[in-house]
Amino acid sequence: MPLTNENVYAGLKRIFHEPSRLAIMSALCSAVDGLTFNELKEECDLSFGNLSSHLKTLQDAGVIAIKKSFVKNKPRTTAFITDAGRESFIEYLKALEDALKKAAQAVSTDKASVPFPLPGLKPAQT
Repeated sequence: MPLTNENVYAGLKRIFHEPSRLAIMSALCSAVDGLTFNELKEECDLSFGNLSSHLKTLQDAGVIAIKKSFVKNKPRTTAFITDAGRESFIEYLKALEDALKKAAQAVSTDKASVPFPLPGLKPAQT
């Protein structure tokens, strides 16, 4: 979504624009085999109830899938990002980048000195 006179904030989807869900989606993007509930809980520093609630919201939106299984007679819940979820999240990240670029340009005293994408940030390989 290139910067134009259009509202650059329109692409900031509520489903992702919440810190915990942003963390969950970011973690899942790099996990080809998904992440278990406990791995997500630890990586995203969320409580059991918080993570459970956010996973349900993301699952209901169709951006993640949940697989329940048993390993050595113990239940295991694993979350995976869906193909549609990955595409939707990439669109969100592009919209977020545009919004951040607009903000960086607004606060910069030298409009030409704001490099974007920000140094050190590299897009995920898809």
